[in-house]
Amino acid sequence: MTDIGDTTIARPEAAHVEVLRYAAFPDGAVGGNAAGVVLDATGLDDATRLAVAASVGYSETAFLEPGGRTGEFLVRYFSPLAEVAFCGHATIAAAVALAERRGSGPLLFQTLAGAVEVNTDDSDAGRTATLTSVPTRTRPASDEELAAALAALRWRSTDLDPRYPVHVAYAGNDHLVVAVSDRTRLADLHYDYDALAAVMAERGWTTLQLVHAHTPLLFSARNPFPPGGVVEDPATGAAAAALGGYLRALHLVDLPARITLLQGADMGSPSRLLVDVTGDDDRVQVTGSARSIR
Repeated sequence: MTDIGDTTIARPEAAHVEVLRYAAFPDGAVGGNAAGVVLDATGLDDATRLAVAASVGYSETAFLEPGGRTGEFLVRYFSPLAEVAFCGHATIAAAVALAERRGSGPLLFQTLAGAVEVNTDDSDAGRTATLTSVPTRTRPASDEELAAALAALRWRSTDLDPRYPVHVAYAGNDHLVVAVSDRTRLADLHYDYDALAAVMAERGWTTLQLVHAHTPLLFSARNPFPPGGVVEDPATGAAAAALGGYLRALHLVDLPARITLLQGADMGSPSRLLVDVTGDDDRVQVTGSARSIR
């Protein structure tokens, strides 16, 4: 697909819908995860939104409608295949797109997962956005869930890092968190797409948060996303928030903590996500920039 900026979708059912294209969480001036943004989706029905998302072809497109107060928006997210309750990278992309047009400041996104506070800021490094997730939670994965996931990933239990128990973590969506001991195991990701899609559909998981801990505060990550019709996401804000909640709940970091998550390098789209957790709030903040794709 050709990278362009503001786009009008040509499909008849989605005609005249203006879509902005941004890459969220780039590591510097390159990389990031592409997202579509429709700044005014007022009057668009679900079928049209899905058609727009399918035409754009990115893992998610955010559809915004003005809310009742200044800076408040109703936001819904669609992958090419289905609606998703919450999407972190499309939230960052939408917030930066708004800030470029309205100026930086606080925003409130009303999503299907709940209210998400977002703040945009200008710095020497450029414009950034910070989302505050809904309250996070986590639970141990069952033996059956783990076995099914490992079989689809074509991984073995001996690949796992025993310091990080396999959990299902939530920050708006459910994500299976799997940590491996060896970075090369993470790099060698050739999973069974259909098998993993079936496992995730049965259990309602949005992505798999596959990680390797370089240090307690620095992780490499990969995120398979078959439920959205995408083999892999290069930057996943919702999964990053879920990981932050997981690390906090299991006392795997000293609080307060800022965790750096490096994602996308293995697929040629390096991304950097900053995750902040505190001891007095079960919500998690995720910060990143976004660049317009032209």
